[in-house]
Amino acid sequence: MEIKFTVSGPSIGGAKSGINFNPADPRRDGVLRRWYAAVFPLLKNYYGTGGDLNIDELKDVIPVTEDLGLWHPQEGIVNGHFHAVKSSKIHRIGQLRLGVSKKLEDPTFTPDISRKFTVADMITGYGVAESVRHYYDIYHQSTLQGKRAIVQGFGNVAGAAAYYLAQEGVRIVGIIDRAGVLIDTQGLDFSAVRQLLLQREHNKLQADHLLPFEEGNQQIWDTESDIFIPAAASRLVHRSHMERLLNKGLQCVAAGANVPFADQDLFFGETARWVDERCSLIPDFVANCGMARVFAYLMSNKDVEISDEAIFGDVSRTIRNALFEVYKRSTSKQHITLNALTHSLSQLV
Repeated sequence: MEIKFTVSGPSIGGAKSGINFNPADPRRDGVLRRWYAAVFPLLKNYYGTGGDLNIDELKDVIPVTEDLGLWHPQEGIVNGHFHAVKSSKIHRIGQLRLGVSKKLEDPTFTPDISRKFTVADMITGYGVAESVRHYYDIYHQSTLQGKRAIVQGFGNVAGAAAYYLAQEGVRIVGIIDRAGVLIDTQGLDFSAVRQLLLQREHNKLQADHLLPFEEGNQQIWDTESDIFIPAAASRLVHRSHMERLLNKGLQCVAAGANVPFADQDLFFGETARWVDERCSLIPDFVANCGMARVFAYLMSNKDVEISDEAIFGDVSRTIRNALFEVYKRSTSKQHITLNALTHSLSQLV
């Protein structure tokens, strides 16, 4: 997180917290509530939290923390980092409360204006897709039209990333989801991907002709693609998967999940380094920084514009600027993660 905040801001250090518990267990909500009660002093004074794996920002985090007396899950950052006086604190938290849960109204950013897709639902996947768009623009001077992509997962991050990539003309040739695997070598167009997003059930892929997971997972890594979006969970992607994708022409990987490769290392492990040496690997702290950037944008003490275009545009510019800083360090299409990490660490030393 400290590395990610060099991209998204603010420079608050970094920490990850989580609960090692089955999210399908019926005791889930009680465990989650007791967790937030235990860390309440941190969340009030100097720590901020949000939604992550199996935890939804709007449905899980905010209702529980509000019940406990927290104004917003980022209140600790407003207090501990910004040292905001009362009027400033009310202003910043007001922007956070309004912006994070804002219903999307601009048809450019929502699959359906009649349904409640929020900033929190879509922004991380949008940032992942924008990282790919900016990568091709900066490093290849090309658009995404006609590119092929495989997406791992179909929850908020992966589903939104697939949607925005398809909006730019990418053909989605494969989706790997826990509910099953969808392979279409001709590639799903924007209309088809939008429909898949709208018919998800509990963030699971619903589609005709789904292959059982085991069967589909054996086939999909030999599907020709230019882009791979690992966005299901951490440490799911093995080197053998990447070898097969690279043999089929893979050019770019954008990490929608934190630490997507099956390495024991906490950060830049052996598989990640191997991939970084052989294709363009956009690291997680750039590609999936969208929600962190929204928090930073909304915590600004100024009157920021709280509109779909302003919030999504700010995330896009932030990611583009981060990639361009890496490009200025080296125009090579390999070692993007290494150069991005070096650039971020240089800001912390």
